[in-house]
Parts: sequence; C-alpha cells; structure tokens
Amino acid sequence: MFKNIGSNWLLMLATMASAYFLLPFTLRCLGNDQYGTWLLITSFTGYLGLLVLGVPMASVRYITHDASIGDYPAMNKTIATCAGMYLLIGAASLLIGVGLLVIFEWAYDVPTGLRNTARVAYLIVVSTTSVSFFAQMPHGIMASYHDFVGRNMVQTGSILVKALFTVVLLTWKPSLMVLAFVLLVPVILESGIMWMLISRKYPEVKLDLSLFEWKTMRQIFSFSVFVLVLNIGIQLSFQTDSLVIGKLLNINQIPYYAVANTIMVYAMQFVIGIAAVVMPMATKLQAQGHQDQLRRLFFKWSKITFSLTLLGSLFLLVFGPELIRAWIGSSFANPAGIVLQVLMVSALVFLPLRGVALPILMGIGRPRSATVAFLLAGLLNLILSVVLARPLGLLGVAVGTAIPNVFFGVVLLFICAKELNFGIREYLLRVVVLPLAGAVPVAASLVWCDRGLHLRGFPGLTLAFLVSAVVFISVWCGFVYRGDRDVDVGQLFQGLRQRVLS
Repeated sequence: MFKNIGSNWLLMLATMASAYFLLPFTLRCLGNDQYGTWLLITSFTGYLGLLVLGVPMASVRYITHDASIGDYPAMNKTIATCAGMYLLIGAASLLIGVGLLVIFEWAYDVPTGLRNTARVAYLIVVSTTSVSFFAQMPHGIMASYHDFVGRNMVQTGSILVKALFTVVLLTWKPSLMVLAFVLLVPVILESGIMWMLISRKYPEVKLDLSLFEWKTMRQIFSFSVFVLVLNIGIQLSFQTDSLVIGKLLNINQIPYYAVANTIMVYAMQFVIGIAAVVMPMATKLQAQGHQDQLRRLFFKWSKITFSLTLLGSLFLLVFGPELIRAWIGSSFANPAGIVLQVLMVSALVFLPLRGVALPILMGIGRPRSATVAFLLAGLLNLILSVVLARPLGLLGVAVGTAIPNVFFGVVLLFICAKELNFGIREYLLRVVVLPLAGAVPVAASLVWCDRGLHLRGFPGLTLAFLVSAVVFISVWCGFVYRGDRDVDVGQLFQGLRQRVLS
C-alpha cells in the first residue's frame, strides 16, 4: 500500500507544483475580472459532473470485487456497462450544459467586454466535461488492479502537457477561450495512453459494449446513487463558494477566496491519495472475509492521516498568509490568509476521517449514512455561506464552510465506529491523543521560526517547514509511534531500506 499511496502523493506534488506556477501566471495573464469569470464558469459547469452518478467509485468497487475472485466475465460485463453509462451520461451532459448557458448569463453579471468570450469558453468547458466522463473508465480499471503507479505516471505526464499548453497559449493569447481549450487536450491524450497500457498489462480486460447489461447497470446504480449524493455534498462544500461570492459580493473577490480554497482542496487531495488505495483494499478484505485486518487498516491509516494533517495544518496556520504573499502577492496575503487559517482549523477534524473512514465505508458497501451526512453538510455550508457572506465578507464564507466540515467529520466517526464495532474512546486513544501531545513541540518550532527568526519568503518558508519536519519526525519516531501496535516504525524503515538496497 505504501508504494501506491506514495505514487499518489508524488502525483499530488506534481499537481501542486503545476498549480504553484500556473495559478499566479494565469491570474497575471487574465487579470482579476477574467480570472474571476473563469472561476464562475468552472464552478457553474462543475455541477454537470454530478451526472456521473457515482459510476467511477462504483466501477472501482465492483471491478475490484470481480478481479479479486477471478471472475473475469463478470468483470467485463461491469466494464461494458460502466462504459455505456459514461457515453449516455456524456451525451446528456452536453445537452443540459448547453441549455444551462441561458441561466448562467441571466444569473451572473459578467463584464460586458467578456461576455462573448465567456460564452465560447463556457461551451468548450461543457464539451470537455462531456468527454471526460468516458475518459474516467481506464482510471477505474487501473485502480481496481491497484496499478496506481502506472496510472499516476500517465497523469503526471498529462499535468506537464497541460502546464506547457497553458504557458505557450496564454502567452500567445491571454483569453478565456484559450484557457478552456487547454483543458480538453490532456483529457483525450491521457485516456488514450491508459487504454494502451491496459491492453498490454491486463489482456483479460475487454471493452465490448455488446456486453452491456441492464441488470448490471441496476446493480451499479444501487451503489452509485449514494456516491451521487456524496458528490453533491462535495460540490456544495467546495465548489459553490465562488458562486455565492460572485452573486452576493463581487466577481473580483472570487480569486482571493479561490487561492485559499485551492490550498485546502490540495490538502484534501493529499489525503484522498490515501483514500484511493484504502477503498479497493477495504473491498478486497471484506470480499475475503478478513474483518480484523479491515479494522487494523482503519486504525493504522487514520493515525497516519491525522498525523500528516497535523503537520500540514500547523504549518499553514502559522505561515499560511506568508505562503500566499510569497506565492501570489502582498495584496492576497491578508484576505486569502485569514480564509486559509479558518479552513485549516476545520481540516484537523475533517481531513483524517474523509481520507480513511469514508473510503472504508464506501469500500464495504455501507455508504448510505455517510453520503446523507455529507449532503446535509453541503447544504449547511450553502446556507451559512449565504447568511454570513454580506455581514462578514470572505471570512463569513470561510466560516460557513468550516462549521459543516467539522460536523461531517464528527458524524462520520460515529458511523464508522458503529460499522467497524469500535468505541469513540478507543479511536481517541489510538489515533488522536498521542499525536496531539506530539504536536506541541512542532507548533513551538513553527512559532519560533515565525516570531523568533522572522523567516520570510520562499527560502524562509522552506527552512521553517524543514525545521518543523525534523521536529515532527523526531517526536513521532521517539514518542508518538514508539511501540505503537498500529504503525510499526521499525518495520517501515526496514522495508524502505530493503527497497533502496534492491
């Protein structure tokens, strides 16, 4: 699992490196009004992604199950059925997206000089969304085979292509239409390469649409409907804030919030790198009847995820505004920095459970309560953000997002405790207490770097992170994980040593 999760994290680092360069570059090329309009378009059309109905996660679950027991005919029926559903969903997405253009232009006051280019960019984004549904099929197959390394290598190449296209084309012509076109090419290229890899590595996989089966579709839909509810909650929680700000505040305020939210989303993607491996592993363990190993999987990765979240959250709570100042500019440091700090407080509760508890529940086929809770959290986010936006501005939108995140994390913990048969006290003792105690010297080192050494700029940020990382590793190896029954540090280092020597 460490190899697969490590490759997910490397992909995440490549994505973050690309965003580190491209976000300020794109913002400089387009300006606040154009970039704010672009964020409106992507947030609005992002709801078309809900039409996927949870098929990607459902496909991973059922393909993993069939592959684990060697039932390849059933697996190919699942693949054909999912592919057919993707094609139907893509066609529906195109029709609905074009129809929603009228509502988009009526609801939002796009600057007059940008309306024509915004309309064309909107239609290109809708087309890309429609194509991207079927392009998810090879992702699901490779995840089902636990081939995250191969999949992530292809995705990393796609990130590089997208970055190159963005720089070259926006330098040539900085417009919304060009930025929209940049999204389309990597999707097609990435999907084609993955299908080639699958045909070579997994000859038992056959994409034959004639195997499409209505019975299989109903089975997939019975699971994917809960994933749809989950995706609605995700959309409401992390993609609706731009729409609220654009409607209640001003379009040129969206980039300030988006910068902070981008860092939060990348932090979430980092733990999803764990979730992507945990879910199929949970499905496999349940299919093979290994319930004790399933509980051990939960506690082990919950502790690791909570520990990493602590390190990242503490760094961003202390140095978040300075990071934004060095990355985007001084004008963004205060408004975006405060938003980031509020979001990262909620991340301490939300991210560890989102990264481990949720994928385990999805993997063992117990999604109902968790997905309903996420939907309620998303609706609460929308309501609070709307209520608090005008009196508190961007801070109100951030608070409106943070409170539901904490609510969802707590509810998810109780649901998982019931399904895996453990107590909340056991969770706190095995996962939370020692890492919180170990966080004290880490926090002290960060405050010392900030107020004592006054570290600033990227060199200072790098040094501060390295200092805190050294303290973190020392405390965790010598105190938090010493003699731990869930995370065997000695065995981990021995495994890493063997891989290096080999």
